[in-house]
Amino acid sequence: MPGPLGLPPDPSCPHSRMPWARRPSLQKTAVILGLLLSSTALSPTSGQAKIPLETVKLWADTFGGDLYNTVTKYSGSLLLQKKYKDMEPSLKIQKVDGLELVRKFSEDMETMLRRKVEAVKVLQTLVEAAEEADLNHEFNESLVFDYYNSVLINERDENGKYVEMGAEFVLESNAHFSNLMVNTSLSSVQLPTNVYNRDPDILNGVYMSEALNPVFVENFQRDPTLTWQYFGSSTGFFRIYPGIKWTPDENGVVTFDCRNRGWYIQAATSPKDVVIVVDTSGSMKGLRMTIAKHTISTILDTLGENDFVNIIASRHIKGKEKVDSAPRQDQQILVLLSQQLFLALPAPREYNDYIHYIEPCFKGILVQADRDNREHFKQLVDELMVKGVGVVDQALREAFQILKQFQEARQGSLCNQAIMLISDGAVEDYEPVFEEYNWPDRKVRVFTYLIGREVSFADRMKWIACNNKGYYTQISTLADVQENVMEYQHVLSRPMVINHDHDIIWTEAYMDSKLFTSQTQTLMLLTTVAMPVFSKKNETRSHGILLGVVGSDVALKELMKLAPRYKLGVHGYAFLNTNNGYILSHPDLRPLYREGKKLKPKPNYNSVDLSEVEWEDRAETLRTAMINGETGSLSMDVKVPLDKGKRVLFLTNDYFFTDISDTPFSLGVVLSQGQGEYILRGNTSVEEGLHDLLHPDLTLAGDWTYCITDIDPDHRKLSQLEAMVRFLTGEDPDLECDEELVQEVLFDVVVTAPMEAYWTALALNSSEEHQHVVDMAFLGTRAGLLRSSLFVGSEKISNKKFLTPEDKASIFTMDHFPLWYRQAVEQPAGSFVFHLHSGEEPEGLREPAVVTASTAVAVTVDKKTAIAAAVGIQMKLDFLQRLFWAATRQCGAGDGLCPKSCQDSDLDCFVIDNNGFILISERSQEIGRFLGDVDGALMTQLLSTGVFSRVTLYDYQAMCKTPSHHHSAAQPLVSPISALLTATRWLVNELLLFLLEWSAWGSRHADSAAEAKAAFHHSHKHQKQDALQPCDTEYPVFVHQRAIQEANGIIECGACQKIFVMQQIPNSNLLLLVTDPTCDCSIFPQVLQEATEVKYDASIKCDRMRSQKFRRRPDSCHAFHPEEDAQDCGGASETSASRPFLLLPLCAWLLPPQLLW
Repeated sequence: MPGPLGLPPDPSCPHSRMPWARRPSLQKTAVILGLLLSSTALSPTSGQAKIPLETVKLWADTFGGDLYNTVTKYSGSLLLQKKYKDMEPSLKIQKVDGLELVRKFSEDMETMLRRKVEAVKVLQTLVEAAEEADLNHEFNESLVFDYYNSVLINERDENGKYVEMGAEFVLESNAHFSNLMVNTSLSSVQLPTNVYNRDPDILNGVYMSEALNPVFVENFQRDPTLTWQYFGSSTGFFRIYPGIKWTPDENGVVTFDCRNRGWYIQAATSPKDVVIVVDTSGSMKGLRMTIAKHTISTILDTLGENDFVNIIASRHIKGKEKVDSAPRQDQQILVLLSQQLFLALPAPREYNDYIHYIEPCFKGILVQADRDNREHFKQLVDELMVKGVGVVDQALREAFQILKQFQEARQGSLCNQAIMLISDGAVEDYEPVFEEYNWPDRKVRVFTYLIGREVSFADRMKWIACNNKGYYTQISTLADVQENVMEYQHVLSRPMVINHDHDIIWTEAYMDSKLFTSQTQTLMLLTTVAMPVFSKKNETRSHGILLGVVGSDVALKELMKLAPRYKLGVHGYAFLNTNNGYILSHPDLRPLYREGKKLKPKPNYNSVDLSEVEWEDRAETLRTAMINGETGSLSMDVKVPLDKGKRVLFLTNDYFFTDISDTPFSLGVVLSQGQGEYILRGNTSVEEGLHDLLHPDLTLAGDWTYCITDIDPDHRKLSQLEAMVRFLTGEDPDLECDEELVQEVLFDVVVTAPMEAYWTALALNSSEEHQHVVDMAFLGTRAGLLRSSLFVGSEKISNKKFLTPEDKASIFTMDHFPLWYRQAVEQPAGSFVFHLHSGEEPEGLREPAVVTASTAVAVTVDKKTAIAAAVGIQMKLDFLQRLFWAATRQCGAGDGLCPKSCQDSDLDCFVIDNNGFILISERSQEIGRFLGDVDGALMTQLLSTGVFSRVTLYDYQAMCKTPSHHHSAAQPLVSPISALLTATRWLVNELLLFLLEWSAWGSRHADSAAEAKAAFHHSHKHQKQDALQPCDTEYPVFVHQRAIQEANGIIECGACQKIFVMQQIPNSNLLLLVTDPTCDCSIFPQVLQEATEVKYDASIKCDRMRSQKFRRRPDSCHAFHPEEDAQDCGGASETSASRPFLLLPLCAWLLPPQLLW
């Protein structure tokens, strides 16, 4: 389903999502308008002679009556209504107190998360164990130690012997860990490919962290609800419990580095404002620029949602070569969030040719380092070209001014501030810049990265870092980048480490990649609670040595089970968001998209803003209140898409919200006004309920928690129904169940029990002819109970997925009630909603097989009405067609032979639903299609006369095809020379990779070639664009206006007239349309229900990109400490190069610049 939607924005608003410039052809519009204006109501004489109105009404009434009799008979809806009516004297209908409900859910979630923070007391134990292990361990340069390497475990060589660090490691499927193969007795150690697994730092760290093994096991035994526990080391290894096997990617590379994960970044450092200044002068060409780009990309990977960033390129270009800093029309600009709140940003300054913002829209500001902005920066970094003379001081001044103005304006992180200077040398005198902007307080740290092997500027670059509380590194190769960039995190963590502040952090939602990449491709969203681990050695106190971060995962699905669906009603739901306004959990969050046959995570799945889902909150009142952690409520009229965006519900929702203490999260609960405000309470004995609970055709919602079965291993094999029976019989006293929900189930079981006998009697008494009528009957209740009964053999069911987990839209899930239930609730009392089902072929709904019909059962007590259940049938489409064609052969009493029939060649008859989809047509290829796709003239007329209305909806989580993008306005492949350059560039990249692997330039270790390969692939991975990219789309939904039950008219189609009659089919959501097919109305275009990408004006793009949404900063900040050793500020790299590698810069200088970036 399309998910988050939006109304057409106000054109006066600079943040408006609506494109301004789309106008249909004026000539075409005039023609269609003229034709519609000439259409008139059907005159009694000509109209009735052509299509008799009374006859059409008779057909509709006859068909509606026959249909109603069939569906009420086979569904037993009248019997079920009577059974609830009989129980009314003993029933109570209670009004739901939304504020009380949200507070209760919040308290339950807080209790659960507190247990995880006892998983942080659990984690505190891990921290103390790790620190104690480090205290008692002396570093051993020559340590020899074997450990369970996650990639190598259970691997054998060609002789059948286990490889080094690949000893036997027992793995077993475990239901608690989503049936992954794990070892709950031991942890295993994972390292990215570019980290040498025998490095002394790694061996000593792994040896030290062995002390965590028994603590991991003990914690899991104490709290069986715990999932993954782990320790991410500052040296790059990742110890995870339970132990698992890690599989490299298709290139044989393990790119996962725990130090780039959100939980590590947030726990290791406080929020920060970062300006990256990169030297793009001519001396940086070739391999140096490649390394510089990879360095910037790696720095961006270490930033998170609470950080702010910008990138400035410094160079001096003379004369005609001056950089044009105005935004280009062809430049790809990332579309950020809608209706953003502008903050008071610094006034724009004049910029000269020394300062080049790689994103012109970000001049003079910092932007949040969310994933969208980071990826956008990476694309722009790829486009950087070297030119001119290096002049860095102007760019440094600009960086200091940005940081100062943001600090004074109380914007950005309001914590750490840093400048990252990336250059191949420092030829200028920067002391005046530091004296003016940073000395003596040195509130901005400056980190310097010397690119290349030239050492003549090393002292100067180190002086800059050491005199500004930063750190200096020299980066000579691509493989050096990762470890050298990580040094700045150690410096920023020093104040926190020296204070021994074990701040607990919670992360945004992220995907369990191990589970998603398994064969089942299971989606599991997690949040992590984490805290830093420090060295306690006195001799290193002033250095503030961060050992790493320890963490544990919480499955958001388990958290949301504490807001049970049965308490929220048919359309109600609960959701969570973070301090940055991002969705943590929401039923309309769609993290995955399909590309071909493969499911992929969307690039921005964990930075979807609340305003992009709850889009009706145009003033962002709800968003602001929740981010502030307030408790309250508000009401909104909303449009809810159904059935993958083909249908829409119009609801008025009440929103209730509060914070979850000691976390950055807020909880929202939504109840729809009307039936959603009330809950039905019944009572029955356990004995009576148990008797009916054991019927084989009865099931419970598999995703709901009636009884807790996922803690005790003996309970995991039980279904919810089996667990409930054990609980009620007292067979298992250790089971914990939701007694309120269990009582509702018992009541529903007793009330609905007669339906089984009714359906069974129908099936036994049905003749063979009637077996071709209905496949099955079914019902569902608010308690998640589902009953069904077959009227045919299971092998003859047309839609075998219906009411099974394979068709999630037809069953109760954690996110939604079944589609047939939700639609039935919005139908008038006693009316059935008919819905066409079909397979998922690429052509769409072309060959529908079955139709479902469902109706809601309401109960009224003391003038309060609640929905008790919904009941329906699944029937074969051909039965519906036979019933219809028989009805259209009817005439009024005494008329004799019918003068007209729907099967006449001069009449076209359609049965469509209330959203315009065809259920019945003489042409089978039209069934299931949208009417406007088949007959644009007729749909246009129905819209113009108000029979149907067009509702425009928006999807802010859409994926669109990536437009072709080039560095210049000219097409790069229009000439043989361009093609030759492209091919040569590819060859250079392949040669570079070959030389990097062959040269073993980090020749300290045998794995250097693998490290080179990993670094190369990592530096180029973001250059590969997926075929689809995040975008905003708009799409129409068409809705019949119930007040208009009949209509007729004439459509002027140029040389002829097309006559039509529309009649509502009683007790249903269906309409009968009768038209004249002899008139060619192809002059009218099709009316399509297609999504189109929303295009934005360039100036609006820039305004939106500069805007800053309201957010709440983290509570803690550790920027400086008086005891930190500022002279621990780095040194020269000791990495040696092999001869082939030294030739690479020469090659880079000799090749044309176009080939190297």
